[in-house]
Amino acid sequence: MPPLRRAAQFGAVLTVLAAVLGPVPAGTAHARRSAPADRTAAARTAADRTAEERTAAMPSPESRRLAGRRIVLSYAGPTPPPEVLRTIREGRAAGVILFGENVTGPAQLAQAVGALRQAAAESPVPEPLLLMTDQEGGKVRRLPGAPELSARRTGAAPDPLGAAARSGTGAAGTLRAAGLNVNLAPVLDVYDSPDDFIDHAERSYGQDPSRVGELGSAFLAAQQGLGVAATAKHFPGLGSAAREENTDERPVVLPVPLDRLRDRGEEPYRAAIAAGVRLVMTSWAVYPALDPDRPAGLSPTVVQGELRERLGFRGVTVTDALEAGALTPYGDTGARALAAAEAGMDLLLCSARDPQQAEAATTALATALDSGRLDRTAFAAVLARITALRASLGS
Repeated sequence: MPPLRRAAQFGAVLTVLAAVLGPVPAGTAHARRSAPADRTAAARTAADRTAEERTAAMPSPESRRLAGRRIVLSYAGPTPPPEVLRTIREGRAAGVILFGENVTGPAQLAQAVGALRQAAAESPVPEPLLLMTDQEGGKVRRLPGAPELSARRTGAAPDPLGAAARSGTGAAGTLRAAGLNVNLAPVLDVYDSPDDFIDHAERSYGQDPSRVGELGSAFLAAQQGLGVAATAKHFPGLGSAAREENTDERPVVLPVPLDRLRDRGEEPYRAAIAAGVRLVMTSWAVYPALDPDRPAGLSPTVVQGELRERLGFRGVTVTDALEAGALTPYGDTGARALAAAEAGMDLLLCSARDPQQAEAATTALATALDSGRLDRTAFAAVLARITALRASLGS
């Protein structure tokens, strides 16, 4: 699509979303706090006050719908539960992430994906649902099938560029056959030491940042050329994490000097952004050289400063799992979701296989939108990016 046409479409989407967001609608938390003039506080009963406080704490239905359009939800088992399908029908979901436990065979998967897509077709949101999984290759494959080569084996192949492109083509074929349209791959972490955290599972293309960027770009370009959006992860890099430093399980601090972090950890993202990667996933590690107090995905310095401003990424940002052990010090699901949104993350990955996790994240964002804690103009821009991504992936 020509750049001017793409810009015009994006502007149109942004204009529509801004109009939808508009001022806080009547009946929201602010409006409901107003009491009739003839009832003084002294005259109210305790029951009156409790009922009013409970109502005031509830976000408006419209804000809940808008907030839900930033949520990627998940579920346990092979069959999408009724509450997940209802949430999608109501237009309160950006997408669904699938795991190995959601797949028992091709026929079952086709039925499950069909149910999810049908629910989306019945929603007020015209764009298709984001249906995603982790199909990196090697040991990390949620669906049976290509790509069979791990990143490490790809980097060691006689023709690494050709192998990377074939892996991207294979990943796209596997996902398209299953009805999915987003892959949470490739991994662009540049590992430091053999058998460290990222190398142990063979998830890194190598130790040369330029080579990692080149191979990751070949993978993503081949995949996206077949209509499956790619996700570069885990910005700004987990390559320095030791074997036991797993953010899924506990907080991780990576005290990498700033110049090394930029020259090594961030470098592959330059190539990926130049190649047109659609999504970037941030890490949950803390990088003191950038922000000593918050994990990357909760840090405006990392998301807005490094990724958006310094590297110029204009696509969709997505968090790693909101239930990760690395976020234990940062509150419950609602607190984490709000912190990520305030940092500049677009999509929030609720991957605990519990629909209530998605509800908690949605409520937190909607309440903050009603109260003004989340800026409505910025929220509209986020939804415009997500809507543009969804619209580009077809039905």
